[in-house]
Amino acid sequence: MPQQADTKTGTKTATKPAKNNGRFLAGFAALAVVMVGAAYASVPLYNIFCKVTGYGGTTQRADAGSDVVLEREIKVLFDASTARGLMWEFKPLQLEQTVRIGENGLARYRATNLSDKPLTGMASYNVTPQKAGAYFVKLECFCFTEQTLQPGESMDMPVIYFVAPEIAEEKRLDDIKTITLSYTFFEKTGAEPVKSAKVTSEASPTLQ
Repeated sequence: MPQQADTKTGTKTATKPAKNNGRFLAGFAALAVVMVGAAYASVPLYNIFCKVTGYGGTTQRADAGSDVVLEREIKVLFDASTARGLMWEFKPLQLEQTVRIGENGLARYRATNLSDKPLTGMASYNVTPQKAGAYFVKLECFCFTEQTLQPGESMDMPVIYFVAPEIAEEKRLDDIKTITLSYTFFEKTGAEPVKSAKVTSEASPTLQ
């Protein structure tokens, strides 16, 4: 193992392993940054990344609502944004709702194409605080589904959700009084134009 002489004591110290460790850590950090960046650049990849790592407060999906409804209430806030370059107006139709744990909630978002051409978007989402993500369950959601709007067209998109009763069993989550559900729409390039992309909730699960 290469050594370097100490000019004061005459002793020799090993230096190459330390340099190699530093290079390894720097390379690993760079790889992590690239992976996160790539995940953000691709909405489907971002979805997989979040589901695998739990990053960003990834929520759960279910086919049916909870059989248990508790008296404890939680306030749910709704947020919306669009990525740069997508000429849509996107907003929640309600700013907040108060639901009991285990109770189904129905929220709606509205998107409007402000451009003079058809545009296709796809939404990603996250929940804060992130530790609440595993207990925020969606029965119906428009996320990670292509939505095409004609010039000037608007559509309402429903989200049906509940907060899983298991959250009450976690003492570390007793401080959660408010959960924020945020969506961001990205432009989906390369999509084939369609006549319309209206979203309804006719087949939505019955709310409790």
